[in-house]
Amino acid sequence: MAARSEAVVHAPAPATTKAPRGRTRTSPPARARPRRRGITGGVVSIAVVALLLAGVVALNVAVLRLNVRLDELGAQRSKLRADNAELASQLSAAASSPRIQELARNRLGLVPADPALTTYVDLGHR
Repeated sequence: MAARSEAVVHAPAPATTKAPRGRTRTSPPARARPRRRGITGGVVSIAVVALLLAGVVALNVAVLRLNVRLDELGAQRSKLRADNAELASQLSAAASSPRIQELARNRLGLVPADPALTTYVDLGHR
């Protein structure tokens, strides 16, 4: 006959616990330490926000200065255009034919040529 082998299952050994010897010592509760990291992080975040706000204010001031300068340049351009129009009017008046004829008569003593005495020379066709 064949020998039959049976698997033997062993039960786990019971956990051994030490019985307390008299009174057990407990450590005193730890003091609540101030959270330096939280305070430091808060201060840093406040500083960053303040820096960002200062940057926004500086940017707004720069834009305001540019707008003021732009307004000044616009007013200067309008004045220059008005001056140019006045100068163009003066140039037109100075170059007018009646004024030139008057100056020629009064200052130089010139008179207009008589149209009956005017002759033209024909140079031929080119």
